[in-house]
Amino acid sequence: MRKTLRLRDDGGKGGGRSNVPRNVLGDRLEICSIEPMTGFYRDGCCDTSREDVGSHSVCAVMTEAFLEFSRSRGNDLSTPVPEFGFPGLRPGDRWCLCAPRWQEAMESGQAPRVVLRATHEAALRHCSLADLKSLAVDLA
Repeated sequence: MRKTLRLRDDGGKGGGRSNVPRNVLGDRLEICSIEPMTGFYRDGCCDTSREDVGSHSVCAVMTEAFLEFSRSRGNDLSTPVPEFGFPGLRPGDRWCLCAPRWQEAMESGQAPRVVLRATHEAALRHCSLADLKSLAVDLA
């Protein structure tokens, strides 16, 4: 399934969110995943704002190694939590990760691949573009 571009317009009301979110390549931010539904705002997009203190800005493709790494750090992403509408993640799922967690995984050799076109430019506050590109799934 082709991921479509996602535009956001808050009607000039502010709220800390950009009218047109940008990815790490400087283009419009694309959708990361709608199945499972991801993003801080649960809209499929790795958009972020000041209220997202974890910076859920890296669109990553889950691997068993990363899911185990995350579990070992106290964040079990594999176990479903139905009361919060969380299905649990499996290898191959795309998910908006916190940029600092992705960087921690990178430094530990456990970082999952990333979708640059769906990774918000805010991730660059925590991750280098070179590291993100080294694990990109969408560079030709």
